[in-house]
Amino acid sequence: MQPLAFVDLETTGGSASKDRITEIGMVLVDDDGVREWSQLIQPQTRIPLFIEQLTGISNDMVANAPSFAAVAAEVDALLEGRLFIAHNARFDYGFLKNEFKQLGMLFKPQVLCTVKLSRALYPQYERHNLDSLIERHQLQAKQRHRALADAQLIHQFWQQATQQFSAEVIQATVKKLVQRSSLPSQLDPTIIRELPEGSGVYLFYGENDLPLYIGKSVNIRQRVLSHFSADHRNSKEMSLSQQTKRIDWIETGGELGALLTEARLIKQLTPVHNQRLRRKNALCAWQLQQKQDQLLPQLTWANDLDFGVQDNLYGLYSNQREAQKSLRSLAEQHQLCLGLLGLEKVGSGKPCFAHQLKRCRGACVGKESSLEHATRLLTAMGKLKLASWLYPGAIGIREADELHVIDHWCYLGTARSEDEVEALLQQGRPAFDRDTYMTLLKALKKCQIVNLGSQLRMKTQKN
Repeated sequence: MQPLAFVDLETTGGSASKDRITEIGMVLVDDDGVREWSQLIQPQTRIPLFIEQLTGISNDMVANAPSFAAVAAEVDALLEGRLFIAHNARFDYGFLKNEFKQLGMLFKPQVLCTVKLSRALYPQYERHNLDSLIERHQLQAKQRHRALADAQLIHQFWQQATQQFSAEVIQATVKKLVQRSSLPSQLDPTIIRELPEGSGVYLFYGENDLPLYIGKSVNIRQRVLSHFSADHRNSKEMSLSQQTKRIDWIETGGELGALLTEARLIKQLTPVHNQRLRRKNALCAWQLQQKQDQLLPQLTWANDLDFGVQDNLYGLYSNQREAQKSLRSLAEQHQLCLGLLGLEKVGSGKPCFAHQLKRCRGACVGKESSLEHATRLLTAMGKLKLASWLYPGAIGIREADELHVIDHWCYLGTARSEDEVEALLQQGRPAFDRDTYMTLLKALKKCQIVNLGSQLRMKTQKN
């Protein structure tokens, strides 16, 4: 087991973003033994009366205490490399993380919550708050609601649990609760502290500058760690884990930015472990062309048409075989004639094979008029119709402080200023991409849209 830090805080309230720390208590356990550390903190705000009554920490007591900034380096050094253990750990971890963040310091230890540990080890009990643990395990409470005293209680609970359960059970339970990763030995372990917990794209590299794998997540750190925690169960994850020598990442304003960036980078860099999104086959779609009173599906390719502009397109396929399979399935569902659809060679006036099996209504032999067949074909194809671009030009999709620039279903890039928007518009549209189209199709239904053409015209007029 790695070195441990049993931690408890007293604060001016329950909000990590609004309230401040008034006391820190720690019990530190490692190969050298057990030592304790505690410190009153000047919160730089008044302690409410009910908090004074609860903790016994008054405004007078902290008047001359150091601020958190004054002890931050010492606290960080004490916790370095230790498993951070606290009761209802989200509370204590959240306050410390926020305090460090305000100082521009990273704070990302592995965290174990003893509430969750108690539930996992003692599922027969209903309550797992600290008072319940004191009563159930006969913990010796010197004082309550003071940081060091409560940290000592958490340490006592840990000692009892490790005596009652084998080391294997404790280690397996802890690993599951903190989602510890079997980090590959060739990776610098400090990378875990640096990984952001927000949205973005991450890149795994091997021996050279071409990425092995590109992924996206709303929590980069959690997703990256999940790759390594699963490497013993999945052969692909194991292979990726063994090859990865370096990790890089790009933070985005939200999930949409992560999706768009991932699709673009995979097409651009073609990492070997991204099989699905890296395919760059020429896209094709069905186009309904009228010939007298008939509608005939014609396979058209993205290189020959502007998929972002063309209106009369149905389906998106990677190859001719996939397109024909889709059309054949549609014909079977709606009893359409394979002969008229061009999927089967049929002599004039001769029935198609499907009609002989009573799966075609007989347009091939005149039992159904060409107009009726065309009407039913148009209805059947309606579900496959590609959405038309409804805007006069490029638009922006706002996400946090970023603006994703889109033109006719093509992702141009992300901007944070008007100059960056103009630069993206001037570089022109990339090739139509199916994955980007599918992502934007969903996003446009719920996102805030900015008409960039109108904005740029207004800017030009002002200048």
